[in-house]
Amino acid sequence: MTPNPSLTTVTVASAAGLLGTAYITYYLYQRQRRRLPDTWTRVGTLSDIIVYPIKSCGPIRLETAECTILGLKDAWLQDRTLMVVDKDNNFVTARIYSELYMVQPIVHGSVLTLKHKDMEDIRVNLAEVVALKKPEKATVWGITVPVRDCGWEVSEWFSRLLAQKTHEFKLMYYASENCRLVGTEKFRKYYKYTKNDCGAFPDDTSYNLVNDASVQDLNQRLEKPITYDSFRPNFVLKGAKPYEEDKWKFVKIGQHVFEIKQPCTRCVMTTMDPETGVRHPDAEPLKTLRSYRLVENLEERHFSGTSPKMGLQMTLRSQPGGHVSLNDDVFVA
Repeated sequence: MTPNPSLTTVTVASAAGLLGTAYITYYLYQRQRRRLPDTWTRVGTLSDIIVYPIKSCGPIRLETAECTILGLKDAWLQDRTLMVVDKDNNFVTARIYSELYMVQPIVHGSVLTLKHKDMEDIRVNLAEVVALKKPEKATVWGITVPVRDCGWEVSEWFSRLLAQKTHEFKLMYYASENCRLVGTEKFRKYYKYTKNDCGAFPDDTSYNLVNDASVQDLNQRLEKPITYDSFRPNFVLKGAKPYEEDKWKFVKIGQHVFEIKQPCTRCVMTTMDPETGVRHPDAEPLKTLRSYRLVENLEERHFSGTSPKMGLQMTLRSQPGGHVSLNDDVFVA
């Protein structure tokens, strides 16, 4: 049989196209891998793993956690995938509503339980929220995000807690597997943010690390020492030198690689006592931090203003899905 020249041409072209696509995919994968360091220096160990399921509310400590592009996860427990909004669906935080700080979440299976010393316990089944509630829109720092309303009962609970009224506030659950945008276009360009860097509802990146030695150095400058809980990190590092983190570009915890996007610049929430929610009368430790930890680069100061730095904003750069555990070695590059 004589081959059909046109069919042969199409077949060859299709094969070449497939090979070309495969090569481009492989090339991009290898280029991404080459961006990651080959040489690492051990600086300490992972001494704490902390998840904050509701923005501005209490922490949950874990011994091991899964790393995703949205942040730390343990089944239905996931970092900052819930937030409280006002009646216009704009997010609210403990910066204004300090009682949020004292709301303690507990997650068993898909059931979220909320506790507060002045309120009865309330439960929300997150699986039912996902199954029954249609996505709607809310706003975080001016950015529109997809959310699901967690229902009128928890709405009434938060409204009584924060405003002594009903239907003033609602609890929203993030309705996407993708990260939201963060900041302005100029901000994203300056810090080279990608579409996979922010997570759901954190202010900046999906992971935050604090060096405990830097906190201890700060404590030597304060009349009343604080703990690293004032900085609400996901990861706490022990073993490094104070402020050594300022010069790092990448962090590896176990086998998971994180890129440092920017220093974490701190706000008034650091002045709230993690145990009581009461603000420090002299705005400490923020006042002292401002005396020696302001961002030095003038161009970068455009974004940070007078907010001092403590800790690192990081994003996952290795394959998502694996786990980190307490006492994992921490390496840097």
